[in-house]
Amino acid sequence: MNNSLIPVILAGGKGERFWPLSRRQRPKQFLCLDGSGRSLLQATADRLLDLAGGWDRLWVITSAVIADGVREQLPELPEENLLVEPEGRDTAPAVAWATLEVAKRHGKDAIAGFFPADHWIGNRQGFQDTLNAAAQLAATEDAIVTLGISPGYASTGYGYIEQGEPKGNYGNLPVYKVSRFTEKPDRATAEEFIQTGQFSWNSGMFIFRANTVLSELATHAPAMLNALQDKGKAAYATLEKKSIDYALMEKTQLAYVLPADFGWDDLGDWNSLERLLKGESKNVELARHVGKDTEGSILYASDENEVIVTIGMEDVVIVRDGNATLVVHKSRTQDIKKVLKELQGDAELEKLL
Repeated sequence: MNNSLIPVILAGGKGERFWPLSRRQRPKQFLCLDGSGRSLLQATADRLLDLAGGWDRLWVITSAVIADGVREQLPELPEENLLVEPEGRDTAPAVAWATLEVAKRHGKDAIAGFFPADHWIGNRQGFQDTLNAAAQLAATEDAIVTLGISPGYASTGYGYIEQGEPKGNYGNLPVYKVSRFTEKPDRATAEEFIQTGQFSWNSGMFIFRANTVLSELATHAPAMLNALQDKGKAAYATLEKKSIDYALMEKTQLAYVLPADFGWDDLGDWNSLERLLKGESKNVELARHVGKDTEGSILYASDENEVIVTIGMEDVVIVRDGNATLVVHKSRTQDIKKVLKELQGDAELEKLL
């Protein structure tokens, strides 16, 4: 059985917590946030191409709103490998539709992997080694493999995966049956999870044989699967908005977790830049910044001719992009999405989205 991987990049997200840099036509995955010169989407494609064996085996699924942007970002991607959702319905329909299309072209034994477009990976070789081990498991077992990230702290913003029964090693990496998934616990619960040593962060990356997932979707989400089989993307208007975790992963008995440690961050909001870039300096400065008595802050300006001046600031995020400026305490960056909802419906303010 061929266990070479067919990667599918999930590129339909909005990245609203990176507003105002991230906008409707320029979502987070189109941004370069680490100084590499490559956008998050381009960097994701770069590290998956070797595993795919070329552009003809790399797929992307995205929304109609930003499909042209994906084409500009990845001009080498074959048009037939770009799946365009007419409207967002979360990750369950995206994974189901893409798996159906991959199975049509590459066969139901094809090993498919799903990867968010907006993650940062520190160790590319370690990442690829982990995926090779996951593909080996998926090729030999009826397994839906998820990559669990070794938790660095008691995060309340990530989902957690509890390791169950050990199932041996693949590629010298241990694999476990999934005991349970837990969505974004409170801090006390997260601390308990960390102390046990049996929990990983849920990375949102999945590897499986196409027929394994299609069979499980037929059991646990038959209405969605049948609609997509009958109508393809034309069925989207009738589909319930649902994540793949809720639709399948929390229900299947075929979930396995492969704990991984290759340097990972989901770049969920502006605070993530501090984890990536701060080093020994007092602030993260991606702008011309003149500061007095300012520390622990993140400063970003998209125009190199603009300057940000601060006096007596601590633990704030200041972002200047075009016609919008954001000033927020680092502890409140999760509330950016709430503010954006207030901009909706106002014809003038909606231009900022």
